[in-house]
Amino acid sequence: MESFLVNNDRCICAAPTVDPKIHMKQTPIKLLLVDDDEDSRRSSAKWMTRKGHDVIDVSNAAEALTLLQRQTFDVGVFDMNMPGMSGMELLQRIYQEKIDIEVIMLTGQGTVETAVSAMKLGARDFISKPCALGDLEHHCFLARERHQLRKENKQLKAVLSRTQPAAKLIGESKSLRGVAKMIDKVAPTTKPVLIQGESGTGKEVVAKAIQQASRVADKPFVTVNCAALPENLVESELFGHQKGAFTGATAEKPGLFEIADGGTLFIDEIGELPLALQPKLLRVLEDGSLRRVGCHRERKVKVRIIAATNRDLQTEVDSGNFREDLFYRINVLSIALPPLREREGDVDRLIEHFLPKSYHMDPAAREVLNSYPWPGNIRQLINVIERATILAENSDITLDDLPAEIADYGLTAKPANPDAATPDASNDATVSNVPASRTDQMLGDSNFRLDQITRVHVLAVLEKEKGNKASASRKLGIHRRKLYRLLDRFNGSEQTATDDQGSHCESALD
Repeated sequence: MESFLVNNDRCICAAPTVDPKIHMKQTPIKLLLVDDDEDSRRSSAKWMTRKGHDVIDVSNAAEALTLLQRQTFDVGVFDMNMPGMSGMELLQRIYQEKIDIEVIMLTGQGTVETAVSAMKLGARDFISKPCALGDLEHHCFLARERHQLRKENKQLKAVLSRTQPAAKLIGESKSLRGVAKMIDKVAPTTKPVLIQGESGTGKEVVAKAIQQASRVADKPFVTVNCAALPENLVESELFGHQKGAFTGATAEKPGLFEIADGGTLFIDEIGELPLALQPKLLRVLEDGSLRRVGCHRERKVKVRIIAATNRDLQTEVDSGNFREDLFYRINVLSIALPPLREREGDVDRLIEHFLPKSYHMDPAAREVLNSYPWPGNIRQLINVIERATILAENSDITLDDLPAEIADYGLTAKPANPDAATPDASNDATVSNVPASRTDQMLGDSNFRLDQITRVHVLAVLEKEKGNKASASRKLGIHRRKLYRLLDRFNGSEQTATDDQGSHCESALD
């Protein structure tokens, strides 16, 4: 609030000296002038237009309110006393409808009391008429600067609540290097990007990498997952809504497009976007125009769109589930992410990245993780590592700490040497029939794996202890909980061993 000098109940605002060189570097102000004094209004509008600003002037508050409900302005300059709806009443309507604009009040009969009332309703300045046109422009610049700061503050708060720290691409496989090269090419542009790949391949990580390498890296990066939202809330989430637009809309809410204005909006699982909303998204992509739910006023945003999907959108277009024009609009630049099973050597690098430094992974467990096909891709691998760190004893991760379907995959997988001397040595059903008395004969025989010898030894000790698991775990020197996990895995492998090996591998990929 500017300082006031009160003289005979007149309120005078002291304006600082104007430096035109600074203002010349400012972008034009979108200004609404409202004054019933035609000479004053026209001279002010003419001055501000000559200075390069975008000015609309009207003579009454009712017309101004209609404009405010349809268009956006940076600053409004309102005369306090006008016939019909006064400037104060117009300010109150703006306050009630939460119209986003900075307001400067003009009056020839201002008092401290009226200034305080105007400030409570959201006015940013209160200046007396007549006012030097240079001073008026200066106050408009100050108001527009406050408007921009408030908008950026709102965006920052929204971004902090919605986003997580970005992650880097992990791996050095040929296919991942191709993705990295594509990111370097598309990042500097402002064109939409479509990221395609199976679930869990890291589409959001790639989207963040694009944003970080773009010209708007310091601007908002906002994400939305269409598959995670009920269909009736997707429109409100993307485009926002006005108070009372539908049941439960107790307050106005800006949409994610407004929050991401000037930055990047990542739309994950865009293939799940309801068909009825696709034309509305297409319009934002075409000219940046949108309307909140329940609002007739059009807003403009400038947002870069990065979309992602695990569906084949061309197939969706052919089946009528996705608009062809929208598909072509978002598919200007495309990045295809390879599944983890096609990224040779990257599983080891991902294990090293996500495994806490205090943990050690047994070579046998690491070998199984490298051979597993990972239908859930990187997300599944991360979950397996987190589970193993919880179950592992003494920070040593072994096969027993892996999920049964992954550990069993290692047990039933085809051996590297199919011509091994011992027939079906890799088959757990064969090993389970080896007498316990022959456990010592298996030691040192390279045709048997460590997990096979472990199985025979554990079952032999349990048989010797007459099925007493507590006693057997003490003899084996392991925790009883670990013994239970071993026995569960042995039982599971006996069942899977009767299945065809090819069928097992196929089910693991489903």
